[in-house]
Amino acid sequence: MNAPSVEYSLILPMLIVFGAAVAGVLVEAFLPRGARYRSQVVLSLGALAAAFVAVVVLARDLHGTPGQLAVMGAVAVDPVTLFLQGTVLLIAILGVLLMAERRIVTGSGGETTGLDGFTPQASAIAGSVAEKVAVKAGVVQTEVFPLTMFAIGGMLLFPAAEDLLTMFIALEVLSLPLYLLCGLARRQRLLSQEAALKYFLLGAFSSAFFLYGVALMYGYSGTFSLSGIALAVATDTGTGGPAIVLIGIGLLAVGVLFKVGAVPFHSWIPDVYQGAPTSVTAFMAAATKVAAFGAMLRIFYVALPELRDDWRPMMWAIAILTMVVGTITAVTQTDVKRMLAYSAVAHAGFILTGVIALNDNGLSGTLFYLFAYGFSTLGAFAVVSLVRSPDGEEATGLAQWAGLGRRYPLVGVVFSLFLLAFAGIPLTSGFVSKFAVFKAAGEGGAIPLVIVGVIASAIAAYFYVRVIVLMFFTDPPSDAPEVVNPSSLTVATVTVAAAVTFALGALPQPLLDFATGSALFV
Repeated sequence: MNAPSVEYSLILPMLIVFGAAVAGVLVEAFLPRGARYRSQVVLSLGALAAAFVAVVVLARDLHGTPGQLAVMGAVAVDPVTLFLQGTVLLIAILGVLLMAERRIVTGSGGETTGLDGFTPQASAIAGSVAEKVAVKAGVVQTEVFPLTMFAIGGMLLFPAAEDLLTMFIALEVLSLPLYLLCGLARRQRLLSQEAALKYFLLGAFSSAFFLYGVALMYGYSGTFSLSGIALAVATDTGTGGPAIVLIGIGLLAVGVLFKVGAVPFHSWIPDVYQGAPTSVTAFMAAATKVAAFGAMLRIFYVALPELRDDWRPMMWAIAILTMVVGTITAVTQTDVKRMLAYSAVAHAGFILTGVIALNDNGLSGTLFYLFAYGFSTLGAFAVVSLVRSPDGEEATGLAQWAGLGRRYPLVGVVFSLFLLAFAGIPLTSGFVSKFAVFKAAGEGGAIPLVIVGVIASAIAAYFYVRVIVLMFFTDPPSDAPEVVNPSSLTVATVTVAAAVTFALGALPQPLLDFATGSALFV
């Protein structure tokens, strides 16, 4: 019997992130309060940058190969894994910058300044906003950084897991810190704690379903390995008959569909997105979807391609329901965060069309969509965090956004860019993303699914354009909110997200080619 071996070089990105998370816990335990913030920010950003460099080096070393298995076959380091890990790390860097924001205030007469001091002309309202906005949606605790790093580590492992037990562990490692992060808002404490509790309870149920599915798949195939399950299915050597494997597929699907927010497992999305600190919502909405869809791709493309005739009808129904329910429900929303939450549900349905395609173009199109959507979502929520009512609370009511684009043209234009990308308007990343997955689904024989997706996209364009019209062509209310002046951290986050959104719409080919080259499992 061979001794267990761990290929540290192949899992170096995850080791760096988990190492930084543990170091962050030690920082919280031993450093004085005044030194924690700067130390945590430097540690987190440094570790994420180092992990991204490690991913790039691994991609270069494995170029032209299908990849390798590591840690006794539990982790797959292949082009798909590295693409998704790189995407998660880039989104995580911007997410940490957003969480690190501590200096956003506003002054009178359009003057803006930082928390370090007001101009003498600052009005009483500016002082009020300064005191309340100083907490930046409540994320003042430095514990957010090690918690975020643990979640990121789980997100790196989730799409890389080559066996179901490792995948379940990764699911829990990424989920548990997110449950805590959602409850950290201090300006809306009760709403935030309610969101965290809902997320935790429903997440625990979905994890139980996933674990039961793991048990059934092991009972059928005698292995946790995805390739071993695929072999058992292909050779029909499993025990228990087809019923046990089909039930196992359904239970596994519940676990991953909950994480991506697909109907009917989406009920937590609007409440959690609304109640969590906006910076946490931005990170969670973007990065979790990338990791969860990566795991879903590995389950269906590696372990279960031979059973496509059995699981595709189920996924067809879920994709259609997700697109329709997410789109129609978003139309009725009067809160910006809840509108973006139901928009995220609809986009989960669009991405599912790429998964259902079950071909190379479907895989590459899904990878491109996840990359593009992650940056647009992060940027949109970052903009939302800057719009504040006179009492310092976030102004998320749609009626409050009336005339915002006329009063703050730059903010209005940037937010409109993200909305147009969500709508799939040409010259934005969203158009190329939807075209890629719809084209792949058509090639995979899912023409009716494409038709539903196009109709849902057309309906979705209505509520996105409605917000743009509200911002630029409607008179502001008497208690119009202010756009606070952030530090360079949030400015950098919004700028990068907007640049990526536009660049992928205008010049998508380099990333499309890279995604096509990365559409390969070990």
